[in-house]
Parts: sequence; C-alpha cells; structure tokens
Amino acid sequence: MRVLFAGLASVGHTYPMIPLAIAARDAGHEVHFAAGEGVHAPLAANGLRPFRPADAFYEMYAEDLEPDLARLEPDLVVHGWGVPGAAIAARRAGIPGLWHGFGRMFPDGIGLEPPTKSVPGLPHVDICPPSLQDKDFLANEDRIALRPVAFSEPGALPARDGRPLVYLTLGTAFGTAELLTTAIKALAALDARVVVATGRVRTAELGEVPDNVTLHEWVPQADLLPHVDVVVHHGGSGTTLGALAVGAPQLILPQGADQFANADAVTAAGAGVRLLPDEVSEEALASVVRTVSRPGGHSEAARAIAEEIARMPGPDDVARRLPDYAGRG
Repeated sequence: MRVLFAGLASVGHTYPMIPLAIAARDAGHEVHFAAGEGVHAPLAANGLRPFRPADAFYEMYAEDLEPDLARLEPDLVVHGWGVPGAAIAARRAGIPGLWHGFGRMFPDGIGLEPPTKSVPGLPHVDICPPSLQDKDFLANEDRIALRPVAFSEPGALPARDGRPLVYLTLGTAFGTAELLTTAIKALAALDARVVVATGRVRTAELGEVPDNVTLHEWVPQADLLPHVDVVVHHGGSGTTLGALAVGAPQLILPQGADQFANADAVTAAGAGVRLLPDEVSEEALASVVRTVSRPGGHSEAARAIAEEIARMPGPDDVARRLPDYAGRG
C-alpha cells in the first residue's frame, strides 16, 4: 500500500506525524511525505521520502498537491490538521483520507481552519488523551486513538548533577528574550539544574547566566523529557503532551495560538499551573515551580495522565489498521 502523509512545515505540526509514518514504513507500506523543505531533513533521515508540493513553503493548498496525487496515486492520504488543502485535494481525487491531530482540538480564532469544518466526516488520528481532549470533539467526531510519541532529532543530552532537573522552553515561534530572562532568573534561584532551550532567541540576548543554568539553542526534547522533574514552557501541544507522557508536572506560560487552551486543560486536570502574561514575575514563577514539584498534588495528577497515555494504542497498532481506512474509498 502507498501512503502519503502531508503536513505544515513546522516542528509542531510535522513531528507529531512522524511516529505513525515510521510505523507505516516498518509495516511494509511505501510512505511519502509532502511538506515544505524546512522539515525534510528528519523525514529523509527516517526514510519517509519527503518532497515539496509545487512551491509550498509552509502552508499547502489543494492545487499544490493535486499533481503529486496524480503522480503517486496513493491508496491513503494522512493529512495534518493544519493542511486542509491536502484533505480537499484527496477528496477531489477520490482518495480516502485521515486527519492527523497534533494535540487537543484547537479553538477558533488561532489562524488555522478547524478540520471539523473544512472537510467534515473524515476520521481523526487523535494523539490527545481523552481526559484532556475537547469534550465536543470527543462526542461528535470519529476518532482513532494514537499514543503521542515525542519525536526530535537525536543529540547529546545535558549533563545531570543529582539535583532536580527543570526544563525551560518557549518553543520556536513565540519566545522572547524578556520572558526567557525573567524565567531564567526565577528558576536559577531554585536548588535545581535548569536546562534552557532558547529557540528563536539568540543566547547572546540572554547575557550571563548562573552556573546551575545551561543555555542551548536546541535540545533533543524527546530524549530529555524522561529525565526532567518539572517543565516550564509555552503550552505548545508537543511539549504539553511530551511532559504529560512522562508524568512531569508543568508550569505553562501561554503566549498565543492554541497555548491558552492547552494551559487551561492541563490546569483543570491538576497536572500543572498556568501563569497568564500579566501574572508573570520572578516571584510567581519560582513559587509555582516549588508548588508543582512537591510530592502529591500536581505530580500525582501528571502521573495519572501518563498512565492514561501509556494505555493508548501505539503507532504500530494504528499502522496495522491503515489498510482498513484505505479500503473505504
């Protein structure tokens, strides 16, 4: 069977799809991946045959993908929530399709067209644990549960020194030097090892940092998360689910997009605390991290969600079912 995956050319949208694409490849299917060139390196490294449809850079329109559908003649298209154009192109071509989510169903008004409205009626590969998923989405959509599997390019892990490990990241799209500096000062005052992924912020903008803080433009997040004690982050879906999967309590500092909804869901579940932009200060940050890192409470709730995630079907399980969905065309 030939399977075509299609996603937005960003870490937050493409990386959640890679585990299922790898599992489909391992199951013997011929896998191709349509996305902008910014994410081709990890796709190629995993044998997923990446290509750029037409002149697509980040977004993808139906017209971009239609010539490649005619060329490849896939049996199934698995399209990310962020590329409704791929779903439209597959439907026009009469090829069965599946939506692939990147986390909790996002609210209106964040700059993405909800897949439930753009091409309704298709099943969703849903990587969000049901306890955190939007209740209307749970009740009204055809869902294929898939355990969220963190993916990142391999790399060296920061050294540990026996102290609790706090991981700080504001992702690749919303971080600012001002917010990172505030968070670093707050976390440096704790008796902890603080690993910072600076993302879009240049390390030079952050100046000198204390000895218990290390700055990295990039860290292998999937490999790091199993070792962390607390995650302080922006509320992106990948980091949110990655922290939950390892049972790490969280402090979420939402900045935009779906981050506020993710922060609300994690807070409601008791697995973390959010601080809105006007609530952020060094004192508040340090106080919340001390609170969420204590035994019981947030840590216990985070571990309960980790157990829920562990019970979800893995990529190999879902990959074995893909021919059933291809047969619906």
